[in-house]
Amino acid sequence: MQPSSLTACTVLGLLLSGCRSGESPPATAGSSATSQAADTLRPAVVTAAVLNDSDDPAIWIDTLNPSRSLIIGTDKGDSTGGLYVFTLDGRIDSTHTRRPLKRPNNVDVITGVSLGGKRIDIAVTAERGTMSLRMFRLPDMTPIDGGGVAVFDGDATRAPMGIAMYRRPSDGAVFAIVGGKSGPSEGYLWQYRLADAGNGTLSATRVRTFGAYSGKKEIEAIAVDQQLGFVYYSDETVGIRKYYADPDRADAAKELALFGTTGFVGDHEGIAVYPTSDSTGYLVVSDQQGQRLQIFAREGAARAPHTHLVLASIPVAALETDGLDVTARALSPVFPEGLLVMMSTDKTFHFYDWRDVRKRLPLN
Repeated sequence: MQPSSLTACTVLGLLLSGCRSGESPPATAGSSATSQAADTLRPAVVTAAVLNDSDDPAIWIDTLNPSRSLIIGTDKGDSTGGLYVFTLDGRIDSTHTRRPLKRPNNVDVITGVSLGGKRIDIAVTAERGTMSLRMFRLPDMTPIDGGGVAVFDGDATRAPMGIAMYRRPSDGAVFAIVGGKSGPSEGYLWQYRLADAGNGTLSATRVRTFGAYSGKKEIEAIAVDQQLGFVYYSDETVGIRKYYADPDRADAAKELALFGTTGFVGDHEGIAVYPTSDSTGYLVVSDQQGQRLQIFAREGAARAPHTHLVLASIPVAALETDGLDVTARALSPVFPEGLLVMMSTDKTFHFYDWRDVRKRLPLN
């Protein structure tokens, strides 16, 4: 089926909420249509703006009606921040948006969490202002954390920033992997197992610390390949590091790869996995100051699964992207092969049709 064509940008109040690829992109602070390269990837939708500082998105898929899927985006205001909920046309769902929060940084979504005898989907964000994880049931965004679950043993210098969720296939155990503003050269990431606390909330118990750190900037962007069981994270200005996500593996502490060490203009930032099969696909990474995507082979090289080669560098309209997320699931006629969401420094999030990304990738 051919996607339907949206012929005009939607106005939400005084804010542009989006436009179809092929039209001139909406004007944003620090950019213009004429200043962008002809091959720049254009968004299908630009969301309404958040109040303070957009930072990181996560995609929640409504499996019964994918066109009603939601984007959860952080606004990292110190006292007036929050988790904004967007519909696929870029509008803010004010009923389910959760604010104020104190500088929520990154956010991730996981399905199949056991709570009260049921399996639910949740969104989890690292709230720097309270040194805690905040957890919300999806899609209604009801808090299920008792006001927040402390991380890093209350060490304020660690300042939680990055968050990635992992569900272990063997037993369904759910984990949160948390990165901070600072940390040691080894054991930078802390991994917590989430469990039903018995009172309608979730608890978190630390199960390991792992991960190398260069000491140069920070570790914020973290992503888990749920099918293959790997965790990736950006050691900013250095590269992308790869480990096993299962904390109980005998080789869980072994670094499997450090890649993307060249070709980036500045910070290595958002990471996400776009699968094309159970074992193949793409690792999508934002080259922040380069204002582009760097695309790597998910499966690695021939007979070298941990050698991830760059396949393409794609300029994007989003400004200095920090966090991003992607899904290969067909969501709507506008996104029939999936959706890429990127944060932009003009307080918005950009929604890209994956077909437009695919056209810029080499043939497999």
